[in-house]
Amino acid sequence: MSKKGQHVVPSSNGWKVRKAGSPRASSTHGTQKEAIETATRIARNQKTELYIHGRDGRIRERNSYGNDPYPPKG
Repeated sequence: MSKKGQHVVPSSNGWKVRKAGSPRASSTHGTQKEAIETATRIARNQKTELYIHGRDGRIRERNSYGNDPYPPKG
């Protein structure tokens, strides 16, 4: 997990919310939905990214709560 922000990742006892680069989880939840709700709240407060991983550990969804330019450059 090298990307900045909050990651929702599977674990042996449910789903964990982890800050990028941190070896420890911020919180553990029984369902992915609960973990996503917590991680979304943290990402909004910190104005960072939210990465939602699937059971296989790969990123399946990403949301940005940072200062993205609108309209996007390009």
